[in-house]
Amino acid sequence: MASASTHRKRAVGALIGATAFSLVLASCTAGGDSGSGDGSILVGTTDKVVTLDPAGSYDNGSFAVQNQVYAFLLNSPLGSPDPEPDLAESAEFTSPTEYTVTLKPGLKFANGHDLTASDVKFTFDRQLAIAAPDGPSSLLYNLESTEAVDDTTVVFTLKAANDQVFPQILTTFPGAIVDEEVFSPTELTPDEDIVAAEAFNGQYTIASYDFNKTIEFVPNENYAGLLGPAENSSVILSYYADSSNLKLDVQEGNIDVAYRSLSATDVEDLRGDDKVVVHDGPGGEIRYIVFNFNTQPYGATTAEADPAKALAVRQAVASLVDRAEIADQVYKGTYTPLYSFVPEGFTGATEVLKDLYGDGEGGPDADKAAEILSAAGVQTPVALSLQYSPDHYGPSSGDEYALVKSQLEATGLFTVDLQSTEWVQYSEDRVSDVYPAYQLGWFPDYSDADNYLTPFFLTENFLANHYSNPTVDELIKEQGVTQDPAERTALIEEIQATVAQDLSTVPLLQGAQVAVSGADIDGVTLDASFKFRFAGLVKG
Repeated sequence: MASASTHRKRAVGALIGATAFSLVLASCTAGGDSGSGDGSILVGTTDKVVTLDPAGSYDNGSFAVQNQVYAFLLNSPLGSPDPEPDLAESAEFTSPTEYTVTLKPGLKFANGHDLTASDVKFTFDRQLAIAAPDGPSSLLYNLESTEAVDDTTVVFTLKAANDQVFPQILTTFPGAIVDEEVFSPTELTPDEDIVAAEAFNGQYTIASYDFNKTIEFVPNENYAGLLGPAENSSVILSYYADSSNLKLDVQEGNIDVAYRSLSATDVEDLRGDDKVVVHDGPGGEIRYIVFNFNTQPYGATTAEADPAKALAVRQAVASLVDRAEIADQVYKGTYTPLYSFVPEGFTGATEVLKDLYGDGEGGPDADKAAEILSAAGVQTPVALSLQYSPDHYGPSSGDEYALVKSQLEATGLFTVDLQSTEWVQYSEDRVSDVYPAYQLGWFPDYSDADNYLTPFFLTENFLANHYSNPTVDELIKEQGVTQDPAERTALIEEIQATVAQDLSTVPLLQGAQVAVSGADIDGVTLDASFKFRFAGLVKG
């Protein structure tokens, strides 16, 4: 545990210096009435919820809500990325393959149900049993079994010894503890059932819920975890169809906090507004193109299936995209080019794609792309269907992917059918082989390079894009249990080099998130845990 903690701190320290996300504070006195004189906080977002069930979602919009209403065995306190006991009283490895957690006594859900080791076992058993395509169960790849020894003692048995990231995994998506008296053990539980049963154990419970329209959070008096009680009387979260209205309502004082997503142009504009204050904090977001190995051009289930030609298509795309142009033209420098799968600032990050594709210096190379396609016998132009979501990754996604389309088509090597779909439908379609190639972004669950490898490139991964490489599987599992920092770093570098040959994804950018709040709001904290929490928000 000591070596893993040291490794994480070093990675985060480097990350903070390398990339940041921004928080914009705008005066609520600019006009309008926030309606929060009773101490409640009004929050706006363009993000969307897929489901409140922790077994069924692995996206930032869902976790932004889940993180307020569910507690975890371990959590990351403000100002630190390192796990500490939350619902747990203690947590430690009691053998190389056994991680033992002792719960605090007398824990209860908001509905009054006792929270015991049986609920913990139920939580992790159902994650593995349901294994929802859009869920986070792939993070539990090293979990063999969960045993409730007594009401307050849980033993996790791991498949491989000396797991360096398991405590971090307990702080995020699959670690949200659920009420076994409410949730189904074998299928996802509907949002309305969860809300009606008050099956929450975090800092808040939900008083009212209108799917992707409004949510009202009120403090959960039964929460007894690491983070302490909520400091406000309530939070009302409102969902916006577009960022321009979100920006306007912040400027006019109609909401107190806007968390995801404003365009880069809006952020640039707000930075020059004398009524706003911009705060920077650690980031880690990446943006990338995913290829479906079954349905992409020459994919395994297409009529012209040919693995060599399919690879050539992916390699040609990697040689044609101009990351610097996207970062500068679309995102005004709030994002920077990404040339590998682990972003700059994390221990083990490389720039392997810069050497392999394009001009060797990070720029595009049409001649190289043409050579790759010709050598594989691919006829050009290649017809590529490319999908993006206009509402989930911010309003600049349309401009980003229009530019990608232009870059691919400018050479005559590709014709791109560019389409968009709203996020709730998008999240279902992408795991159902609907999109041959599509946009995704990633917000880290925990501050370790593993979080950019395990969820993406294990055979059973959340991308569900049919990528499988047994060598990569073994390397990922090995790095997760390697205690020596130098040896683990070398394995992380090797994984990137191996995946770069396969190109199941093409990374594009790394960089910023943006949030906006009223200048009279205190307690807005952007730190190395990558979690935005409502409970500290108060009127100044």
